Amino acid sequence: MAADSSPDFDRTDISPLVNSDDDSMASKRKEATSNEFDGSRRKKKKKQGGTPRPSCSWVHFSREFIKEYSASHPESSGLKVATKAASDAWKVMTVQEKEKYTKRAREVWDDYLSSTPAREPKPRKQPNLVTRCSPGRLVNVMKRFTPDQNEAIRTIGFGSLLDLKCRTLRRSLCLWLLERFNTIRRSLEICGKRIPLSPRDVELVMGLPASGKDVVNSGPDDLVADLRLKYNASNRGISVRFLEEKLGESGAGDDFKRAFLLYVLGTLLCPTARLDVSPSFLHFLTDMDSVHEYNWAKFLLDKLVREVTRFRQGKQRAVGGCLLFLQLFYYESVAIGGTCELGPVVVPCLSSWTEEHISEREKQEKELGGYGSGEVVCIERGLGLSSSLEKANGGMLPLTVRANRNFLPLHDENLGNEDLAYKDETTLSSKIEGYGYSNTMDYSNMNDHNDVLTYDQSQSTCPLPSCNFTGLFEHLSDHFTTEHWDTGHRFLYNCPLPVSLGMDETFLVLQAEEDGLLFLLNKGTENIGHTVMVTCIGPSSSNERFLYHLVSERGNCSLRLKSYTQTLPGRVDGIPPSDFLLVPFGYLNSCGELNLEVCIWNSSNLVGVRP
Repeated sequence: MAADSSPDFDRTDISPLVNSDDDSMASKRKEATSNEFDGSRRKKKKKQGGTPRPSCSWVHFSREFIKEYSASHPESSGLKVATKAASDAWKVMTVQEKEKYTKRAREVWDDYLSSTPAREPKPRKQPNLVTRCSPGRLVNVMKRFTPDQNEAIRTIGFGSLLDLKCRTLRRSLCLWLLERFNTIRRSLEICGKRIPLSPRDVELVMGLPASGKDVVNSGPDDLVADLRLKYNASNRGISVRFLEEKLGESGAGDDFKRAFLLYVLGTLLCPTARLDVSPSFLHFLTDMDSVHEYNWAKFLLDKLVREVTRFRQGKQRAVGGCLLFLQLFYYESVAIGGTCELGPVVVPCLSSWTEEHISEREKQEKELGGYGSGEVVCIERGLGLSSSLEKANGGMLPLTVRANRNFLPLHDENLGNEDLAYKDETTLSSKIEGYGYSNTMDYSNMNDHNDVLTYDQSQSTCPLPSCNFTGLFEHLSDHFTTEHWDTGHRFLYNCPLPVSLGMDETFLVLQAEEDGLLFLLNKGTENIGHTVMVTCIGPSSSNERFLYHLVSERGNCSLRLKSYTQTLPGRVDGIPPSDFLLVPFGYLNSCGELNLEVCIWNSSNLVGVRP
């Protein structure tokens, strides 16, 4: 049989009429592949259903052009040649020439939109929460402990964990709380309120001590070299399975206590993004007799803030820290189901939340429309109070809930009978030259002999411009805590605090958690960068100075600055040009914000710290 030898046939469209065995097999494979592809396309169209999406202006033009081209070029019967000619013609057409087809495509598209029902949006996939915080794993291990081992755990101050009944994290709730966790202010912003978090809250929820020495997990490696060998510590860390085997052994001595602390820190209280336990924890476990003297609540909160901050910066995929604390704190701080009388607070709170109670609570949350639908009752339950506010309340924490109380405590209840003076018509604004500091002078202090105004060195004003408070320095801390408790940044001495200064912000108020002392982080502007300076609010005659460190990062670069605070009686409007630190503009983020890590050192803890 003779084959058609016309040179005008396109080989991609017309198969040869005579096939060899190899060509026949290749043709069969090609046909099978084509049938499979056509079948998948038919299934896809059948699955989608409805009217197909309209064509664009190019398609309208190409259909018309190819039809005319095929009629005027009968010698060229291939579709590929006609399509190539249409493409070349489309490229050289002007916008006015294309307007005809663009208008036609727009009309077809408008008809399609008006006749086609709106497509239902795809449900947003909830991001997965990756965390090493596993309360259920700890509960399974503690079930095998003997009475002697339980008693050993109580002697080191961790007996509250033996009453842990919650086995699983509610990951949807943890994700919701992480989105509302302000790591700079150390607060939860939920239900329209900002609830500060403090070590006292950790003590009430988790039962860990909120007083004592700071936990320091650093030091020379040679001091823990033997412990690293004993617990098979590698560069990755200490294996959790290895610790589980150690805890399965009999005995309740120091080895058991140390293994338990490593295990509970790595799986519940201070887990990191890694699977193993950080070997840095060995530094504070060399002397097991002093473990109960540490401030574990503060250590837990510091680690939680650090791990969440690193997660948001994209430095790790998993979320570290004790997410169980956030979950139980939310359950205790937000009441749902009406404003009825609540039962007394059980301390620690973790002992009262079983799996059944949590499941019932989650069910009620869903019925009300999701998280954040309840009423904040943390003040009534003794939660969300800083140490300074507790002091203002006389050191008493309400352990019996009273309904229908305001979220913010009443000022009269907290301040008692303290005499507070406010600016009135008998005061006169003045300015300390060179510092731009605004304060007041009292006409009553005028000297009758020479009519000279004298300034009371014991008086101070509130650092916030919108507040008119003026009074003794001893009263300033209580005033700021009760009136502006959600404005200042609470920090702990010798502990880094991440802060951010916006483009228009010139200062931030920092308040020490331990003694309530107020500091100001001031920002100015020079030609090449921002000037920064930390000042302490106190009597001008005070000689006490605090060492502070400032750290700013930009990519792989890190700028570290350090200086000593100056003591001023109030807010500084302008930084003295003779003494300040400078951060170049290159360290600002894309929004023009200045991100810093501030660490203020208490003078009593400066042993071994180089200025």
